[in-house]
Parts: sequence; structure tokens; C-alpha cells
Amino acid sequence: MTLCWTLDKLGPMARYVEDTLIVLQAISGPDPGDPASVESHLDFDAMAPIAGLRVGYVKRWMDEPPATEVDRKALDAVRKLGMETREVTLPDWPYGSLNTILFAEAAAAFEELTLTRGVDQLKMQVPDAWPNIFRQSRFLSAVDFVQADRLRRMVAGEMARLFDTVDLLIVPSLRDEMLTSSDHTGHPSLTLRAGFVEVAQARSDWAPDPNHPMPTFDPQRRVPHGITLIGWLFDEGSLGRVGIALERALAVADERPQGF
Repeated sequence: MTLCWTLDKLGPMARYVEDTLIVLQAISGPDPGDPASVESHLDFDAMAPIAGLRVGYVKRWMDEPPATEVDRKALDAVRKLGMETREVTLPDWPYGSLNTILFAEAAAAFEELTLTRGVDQLKMQVPDAWPNIFRQSRFLSAVDFVQADRLRRMVAGEMARLFDTVDLLIVPSLRDEMLTSSDHTGHPSLTLRAGFVEVAQARSDWAPDPNHPMPTFDPQRRVPHGITLIGWLFDEGSLGRVGIALERALAVADERPQGF
């Protein structure tokens, strides 16, 4: 999704981890039309050993929602594959404040659409949908943006500290602190299917819309659930080889929900 200059990223979605690496190999490299791109290549060897790799995890995140038994079994699978798991911690910072940067940049990128009232034609108009974020973000101050950017620098330093002690991180996929942090620091992530959970209601990234409630399921519906690996900058290759091994160990990638 094209949204804002310093946060946009490209990443393939595919049925299997190996498929994503094949596509990523094809799209990796510098873009002469983008001054922010850098020379890099995907260093990936599916046959390279993973035993002994240091995998960090935040214990509290694994013990509380949104983590599930699927996440905890994935962590156990990492250990069974011969990797070393290490407890890590992050400072208790207001990571959600980083979204000030996202909101300000997005509002700037879509300024013309907002000022010409084009956003009024977009379908989703609930409070936290993009049209309202574009409108509201025009009231952010320069001070807000600078303070958020200072926090971004601190978070980048903290991520560098973490990766001095581990080779990659394993986190519940919807854990806001890491999702927001890695969005703003650029650390690559790989989310792969790790199992299934049962849900009573469909989920949306938007706030509830009373006029269009999300469907409910009775009995509950069995749906795929993923686990996320976070890697060091430009080290997508390690994510790929660990992801492939984990996908094989969990052995759920070929299962399909009913109806698919």
C-alpha cells in the first residue's frame, strides 16, 4: 500500500515460505528512481544450518493475549529444531506514539485528496479509517512530529541492542509494540501459518461500524493463525531459512479451512 515515504515497503504474499523467498529474490535490489533505496541482495541458502541460532522472545507477550497456544507451540518448535531461545525485554515506552509519524506523512502524501474532498468519496468513514486520519492529522503540530521522530531514533537504538544478543525474534503476529516498532525501524518480518484457532466473530483492522457489524459464527469458525519472525536489517535470508524449517516442523501449511 502506498501511504507514506519513510514507511512504505514491499513484501510478497504467497502460500509457502519458500515461494515468498523466490518472489523476494526477483524484486530485491536498488531502484535508480528512488533515492532512499540502497544496494542490497537477498543472501538466502535453504540448506544452511539453523541449529544454534539465537531466537529472542518476550515472555510476557507469549503468556498473554493476543498470543495463543499456537504461538507457544511455535516457540517450542523453535527449541526442538535446535535453536537457542533467549528471553529479551523492551523498555516500557509509548510505542503507539510512533504512529504520529505515519499519520503525518500519510496526510501529507494524500493532501490533495483531502483538500479537494476526495476522501469524502471513500467507502470506509469510521473514526479510525484513513479518510478521518488524513483529516485529523492536519492538526498535528511540528513539535509532535519532532518528538515522535526522536522516539523513533531511540527505538532504532533499542532494536540494535536486541540484535547484538539474538539473531532473530519470534513474536505473536498482532503484538502492537513490535508491529509498530518494526514498521518504523525497517526490520524485516516474516509471518507464516503456525496453526489454527477458532473465532466467534470476524476481525477487521477498522473500528467497529455499528451500521455494518462484522459477521459472527455459531459454531465458531476454524481459521489460520500465524507467527511472526523479525530479523536484523537486510537479513531476510535468515528469516527465510528459519521460516522454512519452522513451516515444515509445524506441518500445517497444506491444511485448508473448510470451504477453501
